[in-house]
Amino acid sequence: MKPLFAALIATLSLSGCGALSALQGEPNRDVFDLRSPVDGPRSCTARGRAELVIEEPKAGGDLNTDRIMIRPNPLQVQYLPDARWSDTVPTMFQTLLVRTLGSYEVFSHVGRAPLGMSGDVALLTEISDFNAVTGDGGTRIVMRIDAQLVEEMGATVVARRQFRADLPVPGTATAQLVPAFDAANQQILSQVSTWAIGAVGGGATCR
Repeated sequence: MKPLFAALIATLSLSGCGALSALQGEPNRDVFDLRSPVDGPRSCTARGRAELVIEEPKAGGDLNTDRIMIRPNPLQVQYLPDARWSDTVPTMFQTLLVRTLGSYEVFSHVGRAPLGMSGDVALLTEISDFNAVTGDGGTRIVMRIDAQLVEEMGATVVARRQFRADLPVPGTATAQLVPAFDAANQQILSQVSTWAIGAVGGGATCR
C-alpha cells in the first residue's frame, strides 16, 4: 500500500470514530423536573366561561434548551455539567402553567391550544431569567417572566405584568440548586395564577 493511500485510510478511520462518538450524544446527565404549586383541583367561589390558551413562552437561545443555566457574571453563561431539565425551559414552563392554571377550575378550558378555532384569552409569556447567579454575594436563583393576557378575538391586551423570584442558595452543588429552582418556580407560578384569575377569571376567589 502506498504511503499516501495508507495515510488517507488512517485519516478516514479516525474521522469515522469521531463521527460515531458525536452520534452517541452528550454525556449522561441526571434529569430533573419542576413541580406546580398544587397537586389537585383548587376550590373556587365562581367558575368563569373564558377559555384560556397558554402559548409556549418565548426565550433567548441561551434559555431555549434543557440545560440548567448558571451565570457567573452578567455577561457569561454556563450550564451544570451533570444535570438537565426534563424538557427545554420554555416547554417545561408551559406545561407547568397549564397544569397550575387548570387546577383552579375557574376557566372553561385551559390548554396549549383552543378547543375550536380560537380561544377567548391567550397567556403570552417571555422568560428573561431562569438561572442561578453566582458571585461574591453568594448564589441565588433568579427568575423573571414577562406576561400578557390577550383577548384573541380583538387582539386586545387585557393585562400585562412582570413576575420575579429571587431566592438565596446555600451552595452551588446540583443537590442544592435544583430544590431552590423548584421553590422559585412555584413562587412564579402562584403569582401568575393569582394575577390571571383576577384579570379574566370572572371575579373568582380560590383557596
